[in-house]
Amino acid sequence: MSNSDLLPSLLYKINENQLALKAAIMELTLWVEKRGSADVAENVRASLTAIDRNEEFIKMTLAVLMTPD
Repeated sequence: MSNSDLLPSLLYKINENQLALKAAIMELTLWVEKRGSADVAENVRASLTAIDRNEEFIKMTLAVLMTPD
């Protein structure tokens, strides 16, 4: 398998890790919010919007990269 064949798989796994981290951070955010730190929770949510904003583009690009020529 060539390096160029590995790139789409690598990017897919990195994206998968990113989404898992986002889910874990959101769990912690909910926990913090329940304990009265709404400001902190809102700041975290605002920081995570970049993941949401870029998710569809990443998925579409990965699909193109993983499509056989």
